[in-house]
Amino acid sequence: QVQLVESGGGLVQAGASLRVSCAASGRTFSTLAWFRQAPGKEREIVAASSWSGASTFYANFVKGRFTISRDNAKNTVVLQMNSLKPEDTAVYYCAGRLGIGGNWRARDEYDYWGQGTQVTVSS
Repeated sequence: QVQLVESGGGLVQAGASLRVSCAASGRTFSTLAWFRQAPGKEREIVAASSWSGASTFYANFVKGRFTISRDNAKNTVVLQMNSLKPEDTAVYYCAGRLGIGGNWRARDEYDYWGQGTQVTVSS
């Protein structure tokens, strides 16, 4: 079975760091990405990485603060989050994309999703 399982969420204070991880199994994904969704808000992309890591995307609101990386031997992707802000509070989802090309920023491009991990940043 294809599964994406997130871990590492929690409650931290503003300015702190947190590392969330995603363990993928059952398939190899051309793109792995992190999305987030706050209560009452639409799900938005945070960061994405190609297989090699040579191509990455970061949302403007996390540039310079977050880093996405893949360990293909373990089929995992991690998101290192630094200088966290209260507005980063959301459920963070791992997503896997099978195809190549197209708009890999779009939610509809992703074929599999994890169940999410909660990240809460207090002010």
